[in-house]
Amino acid sequence: MSDEFGLPLVARSNLAIQASIAGFPIFSQQTARFKPMSDPQITSPDDAALDDLCGELAELADGLEAAAAWPGKQLERCGRRGVFTWFVPRGLGGQGWTDQDIFRGYLKLSGACLTTTFVITQRAGACRRISGSGNTSAQQALLPDLLSGRTFATVGISHLTTSRRHLARPVLRAEETPEGFLLDGFSPWVTGAPAADVIVVGATLADGREILVAMPTDLPGVHVPEPEKLVGLSASQTGRVDCAQVHVDRRWLLSGPIEGVMAQGKGAATGGLQTSALALGLADAALGFLRDESDARPGLSPAAEAMRTEWRSAVQDLLALSAGEPACSTEALRTRANSLVLRATQAGLSAAKGAGYVVGHPAGRWCREALFFLVWSCPQPVMQAHLCELAGIVD
Repeated sequence: MSDEFGLPLVARSNLAIQASIAGFPIFSQQTARFKPMSDPQITSPDDAALDDLCGELAELADGLEAAAAWPGKQLERCGRRGVFTWFVPRGLGGQGWTDQDIFRGYLKLSGACLTTTFVITQRAGACRRISGSGNTSAQQALLPDLLSGRTFATVGISHLTTSRRHLARPVLRAEETPEGFLLDGFSPWVTGAPAADVIVVGATLADGREILVAMPTDLPGVHVPEPEKLVGLSASQTGRVDCAQVHVDRRWLLSGPIEGVMAQGKGAATGGLQTSALALGLADAALGFLRDESDARPGLSPAAEAMRTEWRSAVQDLLALSAGEPACSTEALRTRANSLVLRATQAGLSAAKGAGYVVGHPAGRWCREALFFLVWSCPQPVMQAHLCELAGIVD
C-alpha cells in the first residue's frame, strides 16, 4: 500500500514486509565489492521494485544496531537494483533522475532504513562530485565500478561547510606540488570510511583557496581510525580520516584550487534538501506506526492526523523546492522537518509505551535516529529555531 505521494507503508513495528531472500552474494565490508546479479532495476520512484527493496531494508534495519555493524548487505541489494545510477547523468552511464524523483526515492528509502539511506547520500555526493567535475579521466576510471556497486566512495567535506569552521587553522591542508597535491591533517566526519575505495575530500591551501580531490584510500599516509560510536546511526561508520603527507596525483583533482570550492558543481548542500528528505522519511515511518496503533486506540488519532497533515505539507514544499518552484526557503523547510521528525518519533515512542523503550523496538531506535538531524549539516538559523522552540519562544 502507498499514500498519495507514492510512499510505501513500511518500517512499521511488527508490520515490516516479510521477504523471502536467498542466494545473495557475499559482500566484503573491507572492499565493498560484490558480484552483480540480475534483479529488477528501479527506474522511477513509482517503481514496484523500489517498494520491494524498501520492504527488505525495513526487515534488516534492526540488525544494524549490533556492534560494528555496516549496511553492506543493504548496499549490495541497492546496487543490484540500480539505486546508485539514479544520481549520475545518462551520458556517464547513470539514469539521470531529476532532483524531485531523487527526493521521492530518498523519502521511501529513509522510511525503511535511515542508516542505509544516509550512507547512500554520502556515496551519491561523491558520485555527483565526480560526474560533475569535468575530469574525464577520473570519471572513466571511477564511475563504472561505482555505478555497478563494485566499489564504494564517500565524501569528506564537512570541514569546508559546517564542521570545524571556527578554527583559525584548516584541519585538512593542501600544498601544491608539480605532480599534484600534498594533504596533511584530517577530515573529521567521513561516512563509511573503513569501506571506502575513494574519498572525495576537500582541503585548503595556504592562500585560502580550496580543492576537491578523489583520494584513493590505499595511498600511503591515509589512515582510518575506528569510527565513532554514535547515539544513532553508528552502523554508518562515520568518523575521522587522517592524512599524513598524502600525495594525491593531479589526475584525481575534481575542482579548484578556488575560493569556495563547495559552491562549484553538484553535491550535498549544507542543510540542503536531501537532509530534510531523510528527516521526513523517518517521520513517515513513525507516523505510520502511530496510525496503525490508533486503529485499536482511537485516542491517538487526533495527534496522528494532525502530524500527518503537517507531514504532507512539508513533503509538498520539498518537492516544490526540488522542482525550482519554492513555497518556502530551504532553511525554513529544514527547520520544519527537524521539528516534525523529533515530535513524530517521540509520539511513536509514547504510543509504544514501555515496549518502545526496550532495545530492539523500532520506536526507540527512531527517537535516537531523529537526534541525528540536530547535529548533521545543521545551519545556525535552523539550530537557533530549534532552541527557541524548546524554550517556548515564538517569533
